[in-house]
Amino acid sequence: MAARALIFSGRATKYLADKIAHEDGHPLGNVVVTSFSDGEFQPSFEENIRGRDVFIIQSTFSPSDNLLELLMLIDAARRASAKRIVAVIPYFGFARQDRKDKPRVSIASKLIANLLTAAGVKRIITLDLHADQIQGFFDVPVDHVYASSIFIPYIQGMNLPNLVMASPDTGGTRRAAAYAKILNTGFVICYKQRSKPNEIGTMQLIGDVEGKDVILIDDIIDTAGTITKAGKLIKENGAKSVRAFCTHPVFSGDAYEKIGNSVFEEIVVTDTLPLKQDCDKIHILSTANLFATVIKRVLKTKSISSLYKL
Repeated sequence: MAARALIFSGRATKYLADKIAHEDGHPLGNVVVTSFSDGEFQPSFEENIRGRDVFIIQSTFSPSDNLLELLMLIDAARRASAKRIVAVIPYFGFARQDRKDKPRVSIASKLIANLLTAAGVKRIITLDLHADQIQGFFDVPVDHVYASSIFIPYIQGMNLPNLVMASPDTGGTRRAAAYAKILNTGFVICYKQRSKPNEIGTMQLIGDVEGKDVILIDDIIDTAGTITKAGKLIKENGAKSVRAFCTHPVFSGDAYEKIGNSVFEEIVVTDTLPLKQDCDKIHILSTANLFATVIKRVLKTKSISSLYKL
């Protein structure tokens, strides 16, 4: 009988890794991180991983220590003779830096892909990349699954009578259109122009929302400026109700205050990132079962195409 896979976690995503391991039916592997007084740290596996399939779970959100810790865990597993190392990255940080949008800047997503591959990773599992082309930055297989497999059943369960999907910007049009197609609804677009990063200049609504129950779909909410302004615009144009669904709740700056004062009935997010504070309007759906399912199928070399909804 083949040995089962071993699931480990970095410190930043242990809250989620514990749930994934529980769904998998086995305890989370033991990792100890030793910290030094100058801020340096050293992660180590406290059990034998020689010849085993090792899954390391860690989102790479700020601070950059989370990315460095993942790289060090991959390197440690390679040096400990793991058979195969799979990085499970629920939230792939730096994904918004996927191209040169102005001169003399880094393509950080490609750099991170190179670092992960150089460290020894053999496969990547991730959820709702900000840009699909990031998959092409890797020279190893990437299992890119979508939160739609979690969100769509939840939306269907709400039984909203006049449902319309919406995108908070033109960049998310394909995502909103895909949800609209699956749910057999119309969709609208909020067209925004930025004066500078994280600051919106103007926004217009393209489409009719009069008397509709509108759901805004996005992959990342950072400062919540775009999503709350889009929600307000939709409400002002006669929408009956407005909700938002977001995969990765970055929620930086005064995002929680903006959400608390927003027109939204609720904002539904996943647990790829830990929330920094409670908010009555935020509802969390777990990705644990989704990732556990992907891990099992990868281990047994089974298809995961049914998890690709977009």
